[in-house]
Amino acid sequence: MKQLKIIISGGGTGGHIFPALSIADELMKRYPDAGILFVGASDRMEMEKVPAHGYKIIGLPVMGLPRKPGIRLLKFFLKLWKSQKKARSIVFDFRPDVAIGVGGFASGPLLRAAIRAKVPSLIQEQNSYAGITNKLLSKRVNRICVAYDKMDRFFPGNKIVLTGNPVRENLCNMAIDRNTACRFFNIDPSKQIILIIGGSLGALSINHSVLKNIQLIEESDVQVIWQTGNLYYQRIMNDLKDSVPENLHIYQFLTKMDYAYTAADLVISRAGAGTISELCVVGKPAILVPSPNVAEDHQTKNAAALAEKGAAVMIPDNEIEERLFREAYRLINEPYRLENISGECRKLAKPDATRLIVDQIEKLVNR
Repeated sequence: MKQLKIIISGGGTGGHIFPALSIADELMKRYPDAGILFVGASDRMEMEKVPAHGYKIIGLPVMGLPRKPGIRLLKFFLKLWKSQKKARSIVFDFRPDVAIGVGGFASGPLLRAAIRAKVPSLIQEQNSYAGITNKLLSKRVNRICVAYDKMDRFFPGNKIVLTGNPVRENLCNMAIDRNTACRFFNIDPSKQIILIIGGSLGALSINHSVLKNIQLIEESDVQVIWQTGNLYYQRIMNDLKDSVPENLHIYQFLTKMDYAYTAADLVISRAGAGTISELCVVGKPAILVPSPNVAEDHQTKNAAALAEKGAAVMIPDNEIEERLFREAYRLINEPYRLENISGECRKLAKPDATRLIVDQIEKLVNR
């Protein structure tokens, strides 16, 4: 049997990269001799994260569509043309058996090139509201794996498979107890704990809200684990200097999310599709603050999908300075409410998502 060759395209944020890596890892479990090539945007974080995970990646000079007309729009079309040309060359040289798009800037040009070369193609749509690129591609790809119901309003119904979003394997099989997790963060396990995460890069408005409520945090007995993100950590530490409250534990990036989730009684987070899938799998009650700076406002729609089912609390970004910590402290002192949210959250979990997606990839290859 000839070597199986797979291209996985997309990235831009951890929310796209980590699911892509989970899919690649599952493929390698089933086909240890497979050749897997990632294609990302040349100036985004996948160019660092993917090789660190042991996979080869090629970058495209693609960028996001500017919201306003101007010189950046001309730059966008020039980079898009160059990316499409390079993507055709990659597909021709690599000759994949299947192409997978996980979202992000590079996904569009690569999947278009694969479709044009008659390579079986699959989209993994992570959000409850599909982006323009995936809606356009959906007419020509062979399969669309989705994480939410009612996605036939965006995609051809006969191509849709409800799989859920891939989550990191260590979150599906968390074997750490709370005492061990709390020791890792040097926190007393008898204390209540709030975990604040804003994605791998960070969330400016959430960070700003924490700084505005430093006195409230200090006066509380609740412990706070705060991931600031790479972009903001140094500035925050410079601003706080020696005035960091003892119950505020600040990290640039959390490498052991299984420990963080195990320790936490309540999570404050953005509403990216990947994070929501993780929260459902680990069954953690959360206050979701959708980012207003994403395409088609999909984070608000993601958060609303949970809030409507009682599986999370949603606070708009422009209200968090006043409401976020008042709501968090109220919620963490209502254990029955936390338990209800956790229960509803678990009902939405799809821990087998990665396996189900790779099952669909296999069907395309075997066909």
